[in-house]
Formats: sequence, structure tokens, C-alpha cells
Amino acid sequence: MKNIRRAVTLVVLGVATALLIVGCGGGAGGGGGGGESAQSVKIVSDLPLQGANRAQTTTMVNAIKLAIEQRNGKAGDVKIEYESFDDATAQAGQWDEAKCAENAQNAAQDEEIVGWIGPFNSGCAAIQIPTLNEAGLGMVSPSNTYIGLTKEGGEPNEPEQYYPTGERNYTRVIVADDKQGAAGAALLEEEDIESVYVLDDKETYGKGLADQFQQAAEDAGIEILGREGIDGSASNYRSLMNKIKETNPEAIYFGGIIENNAAQLIKDKVGAGMSNEEVLFVGPDGIFVDELLEQAGDAANGIYVTFGGLPESELSAEGQEFVETYESKYDDEVQPYTAYAYEAANVMLDAIERASEEGEVTRETVLQEIFATEDYEGVLGTWSFDEDGDTTLTELSVQTVEGGAFELDRVLDVEELVEEQS
Repeated sequence: MKNIRRAVTLVVLGVATALLIVGCGGGAGGGGGGGESAQSVKIVSDLPLQGANRAQTTTMVNAIKLAIEQRNGKAGDVKIEYESFDDATAQAGQWDEAKCAENAQNAAQDEEIVGWIGPFNSGCAAIQIPTLNEAGLGMVSPSNTYIGLTKEGGEPNEPEQYYPTGERNYTRVIVADDKQGAAGAALLEEEDIESVYVLDDKETYGKGLADQFQQAAEDAGIEILGREGIDGSASNYRSLMNKIKETNPEAIYFGGIIENNAAQLIKDKVGAGMSNEEVLFVGPDGIFVDELLEQAGDAANGIYVTFGGLPESELSAEGQEFVETYESKYDDEVQPYTAYAYEAANVMLDAIERASEEGEVTRETVLQEIFATEDYEGVLGTWSFDEDGDTTLTELSVQTVEGGAFELDRVLDVEELVEEQS
């Protein structure tokens, strides 16, 4: 009953808004009207604002707001309204499947919304993309990396299952996990590692990334000593780590997110007598979170973390300016995905502005302009979206933990590695 009332309310609001626009003589974007006749549209972000990633996603919301404020609340002559959706729940302490589905359904029914920034988690994206695809709503994710969302390499029916209309509506400004998996394998090669034990958290992102890493490692001649998924809610992993220790690994790779007990995994690895100096621990950007350092304590020192992009010190000149502006305005440090949210917001706003210059701003015209993004010069450098909606960027970074803090270890360009695998 509650959902029915909500749907009716959304319809009434939509009708009221439409009447208001018609009464003002508006509705067509950009062309020669005064302030009263300018079109007004809405964009939303969808991020987990509760749980271990809250410190990070809060900066992402702020970055989106900053991008809008720097344009005086407009994209060209089009007035921008912004709303931040939360796809996490207090009970889950992270993104929640039901909440992801609910947010997508609500957005699909709200015709004022012409653009979607997010989500943060690939598993949430797998739920939301089909709904928003049928609604024709363009998506720009700052952080999803699971390969199957956009191209082959994941499950057999991917990515087609996410696009029931047969047309694409989803893009991302972060590189996909075929590249991050290759980066993980390249790191082991550079460290002269010959054997690795592979773990994952059984989620869409974690398992998919571990699959990509394993394939890249095998192609590089690195021996896979074992592979299994963990229970992300287990109290400890002592028996697992004792079993892994018997295989005499030179490294352990974990595909997963911080919310699925990554810190406990690291602590039990070290506790089993496998120090990070003797047995490398490598994880992905899903654990590139300051909260991990708090949870794991000294056991985190010496681990490696790959990131499907670049940290603030390696961003473009525009990126450095953004960091300075952001940290001055909010008196807070940027997080790994802060700049990526800012880039996603600006890509969306530019698409809306170009759509208004061509005529009316609708979901369809904004979506067309998102995919038309080419040679974009932003905080991440110069890049384009390819036909799948993926960025053409190929540089990734590797962080290590020293003295309880993440430090840049190296930058890897994996373009040639991915071409060799494909």
C-alpha cells in the first residue's frame, strides 16, 4: 500500500511540475528564454551513505554538489536540481539489494530525473541497470569495475542481460576489472612472485575481479595454488589461513570489499605466521578505504592494494586544482573516489548542456550526449567513452600501507597487458 501511495504521489508531482513548466512557457532547454522560461531538470546520485564506506561516499556527494555550484546551479541555461539517494541500510551496514531496487524504481517513475550518477557497488549496479535501461535513464558510475556490466568476460549471459531494450544506458569513468585484474598480476610479476592463493567474497564485484586476476596470473605463468570464496560474516579465518599456509604461497590475493571482513582476513593471515613481508597480500580498490587501516591495525602494514585509477597526487592539473578547491571548501581530505564522482558529475552536466543546445533536454537526448563524450579533458586526464560505455583510460595505481597509512607504490599502464589477453 505504501508503494502504491508513493507511486501516486510521484505521478501527481510529475503532472504538477509539467503544468508549472507549461505555464511559464518553458520546457525547451537552452534556446533564447529568460530566467523564468529556462528548463529545470533533476539529477540524482545513488551511493551507500552508511557503513564502512560512509567517509568516502560523503566526499563523493560533496564533489557532485561542488560541480553543480561551480556552474551556478545550471548546465548551460538549464537549471539543475540534485538529490542524493542512499542505497545502504543501517541493518546491512552497506549497500542493500532491496534498497538498490527501490531507488531505481523510484527514479524510473520520476520523469524530472534525466541523469543518474552511481551506483558505488557493482552488485548494486547489476540490480539497477535493467530498470533504468527500460526507463531510458543515462547512468555514469564513478566506481563500478565489474567487467560483466559492460562487456564479455563475466558470466555467460553478460552484459546482454542488463540491457533489456537492446540499447546501452550505462557508463563508468573508472576502468573495468579486466584492467585491474591485469594490474594485480603485473604487480606479482614485478615482485617476482611465482605462486598465489586466490580468495573472493562471493559477490558480483569480488568474485568477478578474482576471476580476472586469476586469468591474468595464469597467463603470466604464476601458479594458482588454490581458489575459494569466503563467508564475509565469519568470526575469523584462522583455519582457512592455516590451510593456505600449508600450500607455501608467495602471495594471497583477495577479491572483495571491506564490508566482507577484509580486515579480519588480513589479521588472521598475519596471525597464522604469514607476515606481509614474506607472503604478499594483494587486494583491490574495494578495500582501499581508511576504515580498513583502523580495523586491521598493524597487520595491514605491508599489504598492497590496486586501484582502478590514480590517487590525487597523480591527477591532471585540473585534478590538482579540484583537490585544492575541495579540501579548502570542505576542510576535509579527498578519498580515492572523490575526484571520480566530480568527473562523473561534470560529464553528466556537460551532456545536459549539449542536449539543451540541440533542443529539448530529455532522458533520450542526455543519454545520447553521455555516450558522445569524446576527448574529454577533466580531472582524470583526457579520455573518451567507448561503444560499451567504458573509459579509454588505462593507468591504474598500486598502494601499499606504511606506518598505518596508504602510500602510492607505483603506477601501472595496463593497455598492452589487456591487449595481449584479448
